[in-house]
Order: sequence, then C-alpha cells, then structure tokens
Amino acid sequence: MDGTKSVADVVTVDVLAAKDLLDSGHRYLDVRTNEEFNKSHADNALNVPYMFITQEGKVKNPEFLAQVSSLCDKEDLLVVACNSGGRSLKASVDLVSAGYKNVKNMAGGYSAWVDNGFAGDSAPAEELKTACKFRR
Repeated sequence: MDGTKSVADVVTVDVLAAKDLLDSGHRYLDVRTNEEFNKSHADNALNVPYMFITQEGKVKNPEFLAQVSSLCDKEDLLVVACNSGGRSLKASVDLVSAGYKNVKNMAGGYSAWVDNGFAGDSAPAEELKTACKFRR
C-alpha cells in the first residue's frame, strides 16, 4: 500500500460529470454485490463487489483489491459506483490508498444513474432502483 488515505483524499463527482467521464474513456467500476449487478448495471461496467451479504451481515470482500488489480491498472481512469454512494466511497478510499491514481467516486451511485435516465433499460426506473437496492 502507498499509505492510508481518507475520504478527503477521494474526488467525488455527480452523476452527470461521471457520465461525461465515462463517455471520454473512463471505466465504470461497479462495487455492488453480484446479485445487484446482475439485475441491472451500466453498459460495459466491471463488477467487483466491495461487500458481501452473509448470515452475519455485510462483510467486506477480502479480495477486493486483488480482484480489481486483475482487471485494472493503477493508471486506469476509474469511476467507482455502488447503489447510492456509500460503499463506492469506501472502495475509492481503499483504491487510492493502494496507489490507484485516477479514481472518481460517483455520488448517488446507480440509483442516481437510473434517476437521470442513463440505465437504457426497458424496465421502469422504479423497478431498476428497487432491484439494485442493497437488501437482506
């Protein structure tokens, strides 16, 4: 690790700025669970869950950084998102701490993505938002 960072070290952008970044070559790293991702996700998104739902509750994915490093270089331009922005902010802190240089956290997460009409799915937005909520 390059050194522990904090929330203050992470750049957070709104969904409109994130869409512009993705349109200009950034990669979308979706850190929701596999189940959430499989219900609906952004085009060309990479999925590496930051947390898992277990019988004991939410547990951080111990292989998160290793899994990201198998898909992304530390120089890649990344927009990190979850459902509403909480997990992606924590994931972004971990990525920046591990030496990833171009990480942007997407405020509002996939719910904001859907709210802004970027989902491109034929299902009504409320169904997509319900489907992607972090539920037990």
